[in-house]
Amino acid sequence: MNDFGVYGDLHVSIDSYVATAEIRRPPNNFFDLELIDGLVSAFTDLDAEDSCRAIVLCAEGKNFCAGAQFHSDGSRGGEITARNADGSARHLYDAAFDLFSCKKPVIAAIQGAAVGGGLGVACFADFRIAAPEARFTANFARLGFHHGFGLTATLPALVGQQKALELLYTGARIKGEEAVAIGLADRLVPLADLRSATLDFATEIATSAPLAVESIRETMRGHLPQAIKAATDREKAEQDRLRTTDDWKEGVTAMNERRTPDFSRQ
Repeated sequence: MNDFGVYGDLHVSIDSYVATAEIRRPPNNFFDLELIDGLVSAFTDLDAEDSCRAIVLCAEGKNFCAGAQFHSDGSRGGEITARNADGSARHLYDAAFDLFSCKKPVIAAIQGAAVGGGLGVACFADFRIAAPEARFTANFARLGFHHGFGLTATLPALVGQQKALELLYTGARIKGEEAVAIGLADRLVPLADLRSATLDFATEIATSAPLAVESIRETMRGHLPQAIKAATDREKAEQDRLRTTDDWKEGVTAMNERRTPDFSRQ
């Protein structure tokens, strides 16, 4: 296995035409703009790399990605906005658009939690290989705000419109076996075999003709960047609006205190 590069807290290596991109923010692997921009930079470089034909997206620690970290006052634990070189604003969802614009097939290995925005990152991948202990949760409404990271576009495509509504309205926690049953994950493997099984599947893809795979992927998923742009424009506006409400403050407080929220519709 050859080291390819380090992109902040993302470490990338390549072996036998398969790149492994590992997020290293254990145990929860919370995300922010810096991490997603690291994914964008790495995957853009891998798009130009002939020795890479498929990418395994994985994470160090007990959880795949627990989304954004929220403090008791409702603030985020990491920045979601920055400035581009030309001085224009750059938001987390601008990075999401760039990420969905990358060309190589991605297979995610899901252990532990893929929660909130972390579920959005998992749904970015072409495939999800899950351990039985995996937990997929769209917990946004339980926090008092709107879902994000393009789940408007990706989640219904995986599980259907009605199941997507159920998951988004209730914030239900879905374990690995049920995730496979409803189409949210593609394969279920024991936790001890998760990384190797995901690499094996990526190798299956990498064995196919790379130009053909990329062409097929463009046909099947080429619409996603624009769909993600439209989705995240709406998601961001609603998240910004709802983050000013008392329900948002109550949702975050209840989460941090590990109790059922008492929402007031204010």
